Amino acid sequence: MEKSKVYFIKEITPENIIKAYEALGIKLPGKVAVKMHSGEKGNKNYLRPDFVKDVINYVKGTVVECNTAYEGARNSTQKHKELIKEHEWDKYFSFDLLDEEGPDMELDIPNGLVLKKNYVGKDLKEYDSLLVLSHFKGHAMGGYGGALKQLSIGCASSAGKTLIHTAGATDDQRELFNNLPEQDRFLEAMADAASSVVNYFKGNAAYINVMKNISVDCDCDCNAKAPCMKDIGILASTDPIAVDQACLDLVYNSDDPGRDELIERIESRHGVHTIEAASKLGFGSRDYELINI
Repeated sequence: MEKSKVYFIKEITPENIIKAYEALGIKLPGKVAVKMHSGEKGNKNYLRPDFVKDVINYVKGTVVECNTAYEGARNSTQKHKELIKEHEWDKYFSFDLLDEEGPDMELDIPNGLVLKKNYVGKDLKEYDSLLVLSHFKGHAMGGYGGALKQLSIGCASSAGKTLIHTAGATDDQRELFNNLPEQDRFLEAMADAASSVVNYFKGNAAYINVMKNISVDCDCDCNAKAPCMKDIGILASTDPIAVDQACLDLVYNSDDPGRDELIERIESRHGVHTIEAASKLGFGSRDYELINI
C-alpha cells in the first residue's frame, strides 16, 4: 500500500501555508469551508486571522466554527459572535458559526468503535469541500490537538461535543461532567466523529497543521501555558491521520528541551490512541512519507 504523502516546510509564514497547500496538487471544489479554532477569550497562542487570511482567500474559503460545550466565551451563539468580532475573524473573510441556530445535522457512523452518530453544525451542508487548518499543540483532555481534533470536536455542535466527550452517553451538555467515560473510549469517540466528517466530504478535503506557539494547552484554554517548544514548521496532507502522526513524530524526534513537557501531556492522556483508533477505522494511514519542500 502506498504511503500517504505529508509535505513539510520549516519556515512558518503566510506564504508558506499557501505553498504547502499547493504541494498537495489539488483544488478544493465548490464552496470551501476552512475549519479553524477561533481561540478562547484570553488565549494567546491561537493562529490569528491576519496570519491565515492569505491562504483562506487563496482557496476562496469561509472560516467555520461551532459553539463549545463548556463554560466560557464561546458556549452560546451571542457570546461566541462577540468574541469572533473581538478576535477579528470577520475582518478579512467570511465567517460562519455552523450551529448558530436551528437543528444540528446528524451524520451516521455505522462502523463506529463507540459512536453510531455525530452531530455537526447544520451549515456544514452548505459546503462542497473542507480545508482543516489546525494549530498543533497539546490538549488537556485529548493529549494533543491537530487535524483529527478539528474534524471531531471542532466540527461538532455543542450537542455533538457533549456526545463525543461522554462517549455517547448523552448529548445534554448539562450532564457532560456527570458522564465522563474511561479515557480511551473518549479518544475512540473522537476518531469516530472525525471519520463521519471525512466520509461526508468524500475526499474533497485537505489538512494543514501549523506547529507554531506549541503549548501543552489547547486554544480552548483561556489561561493556556506559554509555548514550551520552538516553532517546528507547516505540514500538509490529504490524509488527516498521517499529518497528525507526522507532527507527533517531529515532537518525539526533536532535541528541544521543551519536548518533554509536551510528551508528558500527550502520554498522560494516551493521546496517540486517537490516531490508533482512526487508523483502525480506515480513513487514513499512520504510514507516511515526509517530503520537504
